Amino acid sequence: MCASRGSRFGRTAIAQRSPEQLRSMRAAGRVVAEMHAAIRAAARPGVTTLQLDAVGREVIASRGAISNFLGYHGFPAVICASVNDEVIHGIPNERPLEEGDLLSIDCGAIVDGWHGDAAFTMGIGTITPEAQRLINTAEAALAAAIHEMRPHRRLGDVGSAIETVVAAAGYGNPHHYCGHGIGRAMHEDPDVENRGRPGKGHELLAGMVLAIEPMLLGGGSDDVVQLDDGWTIVTADGSPAAHVEHTVLVGANGPEILTRL
Repeated sequence: MCASRGSRFGRTAIAQRSPEQLRSMRAAGRVVAEMHAAIRAAARPGVTTLQLDAVGREVIASRGAISNFLGYHGFPAVICASVNDEVIHGIPNERPLEEGDLLSIDCGAIVDGWHGDAAFTMGIGTITPEAQRLINTAEAALAAAIHEMRPHRRLGDVGSAIETVVAAAGYGNPHHYCGHGIGRAMHEDPDVENRGRPGKGHELLAGMVLAIEPMLLGGGSDDVVQLDDGWTIVTADGSPAAHVEHTVLVGANGPEILTRL
């Protein structure tokens, strides 16, 4: 679940996690990855996002984990399910998915008090080449950012990597939502913005863990709007959106994705 830039936490040092803490974070990340796999397998035309939420709940229960989304500031589900022009924080509902929809799923889990958080975007049935390009670009932006998650790089390098990929493809990049630190809480310091200046910002050190999450707007505008439900963020121009995320460790020898099987 993405953070609102600058709204939830202050500006303290980024924590470095111990090997024991990282074991729990890896376990939480595996639960999130299993949720993703199960939801991907279940998502098809005619299925509702409320049914996909039930799939996520089953995985969490089977692993003895806890959802970090359910009840978070009143959020009513274990997944965010955002369809087409919905960028992030969509609330699962009874509307059946349709052939050609774009579906973004964001979810998380807690194991032994430690959090994991990740998102993916997929097509439902057959999608257009333009929609697939949007997904591919989002994944490329995430991969570029993860590549920068190395000791002595800086947060500006991470944000710049995303910004460069998104801008080159001509997509929008909303200003007010971002990735975040993660650990004992889902949202911790620092904000991890999807734009930045190389060589600027916090220095990354081994043991730091961040949730990196590009959000791409297909129409090229950066503008988004919040719906009356108080959660769902949509593109202002009605264009489709894609959202991808991983929880990533700055490893001594390079980045480690914690939310991957």
